[in-house]
Amino acid sequence: MAASNAASVVVGPAPLPFNNDGDADAARDPLLEEYAGAVSALPSNPRLRLRCYQGTWVMEPWVPGIIAIQRGFAPRRGDVVLASAPKCGTTWLKALAFAAMARGAHPPAGHAGHPLLRLNPHDCVPFMEKLFAAGWGSRLDALPSPRLMATHMHHSILPACIRDNPDCKIVYICREPKDMLVSMWHFARRMQPDHPFSDLFEAACEGRCLSGPIWDHVLGYWNASKASPETVLFLRYEEMLRDAVGNVRKLARFVGQPFSPAEEEAGVVDDVVRLCSFEKLKNLEVNRASSSEQQVVRRGTFTNDSFFRRGEAGDWANHMTPEMARRLDAIVEDKLRGSDLSFS
Repeated sequence: MAASNAASVVVGPAPLPFNNDGDADAARDPLLEEYAGAVSALPSNPRLRLRCYQGTWVMEPWVPGIIAIQRGFAPRRGDVVLASAPKCGTTWLKALAFAAMARGAHPPAGHAGHPLLRLNPHDCVPFMEKLFAAGWGSRLDALPSPRLMATHMHHSILPACIRDNPDCKIVYICREPKDMLVSMWHFARRMQPDHPFSDLFEAACEGRCLSGPIWDHVLGYWNASKASPETVLFLRYEEMLRDAVGNVRKLARFVGQPFSPAEEEAGVVDDVVRLCSFEKLKNLEVNRASSSEQQVVRRGTFTNDSFFRRGEAGDWANHMTPEMARRLDAIVEDKLRGSDLSFS
């Protein structure tokens, strides 16, 4: 079968060849200094190191990258953008999408050199904001098509060349807000160990946490998926936990790379899910804390092991009082009213 399909093997996606090591001498976007100058005038949340840009709360260092994307991103036919608020299953979605889309060049089973066995999923699928904030957005031009990228941006601030582009696909994943918030708190404590959960909770209820307002983030992509289901796929983390195989099939069909009958019979979908399982990825050497020194330098904050905590649903009950849960549920329910979207 491999020989007969050789001519049709999709080359992309591929990891950025320059995403793993420092490139201090590489050319950067000369306009970044201008963009950075605009950040200081934006409303801020100093404790969480956030800025409010166009009605959305984003990491301060990424604001210049977002501006650069809005002004200068060059789309390509076949681009796929994975979108999410932080801590909603982003790492898992990156792995699944990469494994499914790159299966022609990198079979998910029996391939010791598979990129996901030697690289963190975030090195296989770069965050656009991070790349552009570093001045390296033009390096996406080096990726073969179809390119696979990721973003935490709200749908409302995506550039029109992505948001309104029939040749670009967006795959969005959301998560139950209480679980998302608890996971975000654990992640933030890697950088701020003494950060109280109550502070993050209050910020979230006020719409001022990272990627907040949370409800606007989810609603933007939900409404887009209803208006344009051929270009925006809306996934839910909890549903993926229950049926990873079915959702991988859905994702592959959506990006135009459905699994063939022969692949189904050979169990390729199951191979993708096994390769990207939480336990598999968490226990790889590249994702262990023991290899974290280089990762700290590269990421500036978080080591690879910080992207793998529990990978479960319902952990919010271990951190929130019933009153806190009811309060956040009521806020989210009110904000989503009339949308046909619910987390209850």
